[in-house]
Amino acid sequence: MAVSLPGAGGAPVGGPTVLRILLGAQLRRSRERAGISREQAGYHIRASGSKISRMELGRVSFKERDVSDLLTYYNVSDKEERDSLLQLTREANATPWWQKYSDAAPDWFGLYVGLEEAAQLIRVYEVQFVPGLLQTEEYARAVVMQGSPGLEPDEVERRVALRLGRQKLLKRDNPPRLWAIVDEAALRRPMGGKDVLAGQIQHLMDLVSEPNITLQVMPFRYGGHGAEGGAFTIMRFPDADLPDMVYMEYLTGALYIEKPDEVERYAAVMERLSVAGTSPERTREILAGLLKEI
Repeated sequence: MAVSLPGAGGAPVGGPTVLRILLGAQLRRSRERAGISREQAGYHIRASGSKISRMELGRVSFKERDVSDLLTYYNVSDKEERDSLLQLTREANATPWWQKYSDAAPDWFGLYVGLEEAAQLIRVYEVQFVPGLLQTEEYARAVVMQGSPGLEPDEVERRVALRLGRQKLLKRDNPPRLWAIVDEAALRRPMGGKDVLAGQIQHLMDLVSEPNITLQVMPFRYGGHGAEGGAFTIMRFPDADLPDMVYMEYLTGALYIEKPDEVERYAAVMERLSVAGTSPERTREILAGLLKEI
């Protein structure tokens, strides 16, 4: 059975992070068809069953020799399929653009950046800040300094540069759709001072006219709502091997939720927030009003 690489003309989509996940899924299916356990597969390449599990989840890099040995062990003999998977291995080992900022961000965040780049739909609920993909440089700098007050100036700038680099995906060819629901509190909190906030609000007013960006406001007047757990992001991907995923940050790490029933609960909450939030048309009026109040 031939394996086609993701993307038009075999070009990779979403960078090495996503390609590792796709490769891992292909290897898992091949192993299961062969009736081989993870422990057996791990022993075959002088590793452990847990290493095979991490490979199949796309959480580690791949050695081309290991992939070749596993394919042989799994009785994958079709030349076209093997060549496709080995090519996918080489693409998955490429260095992503954000790697140069790896010292300025925690390890768990690199996975998110890769997934974000591969998503075709990104739905965000944010309660404290304007979502990172919509922040101005000055606002992003204020958020970074507020969250980590002891950072050296150069590290602050590297974190800001990483955030601005992520935003380029919204302007690329065939960009993802971003649907953001922002609590009114985030739009009133003067991160960096009134001038920075005013610039941020104006930036949002400019962005709401973009065809791939939808912005809603969750107003104070609505009262309580279903997102009592705080901010979260739901990502949807064009490839069937990448199911919808929920991403949530906490003080010292992040959660990546993939179980369908749990993702469905978050999706239901996001739907309720969408109904309760302002219409996209009303959003511009609210932003204009906030700008006058600053």
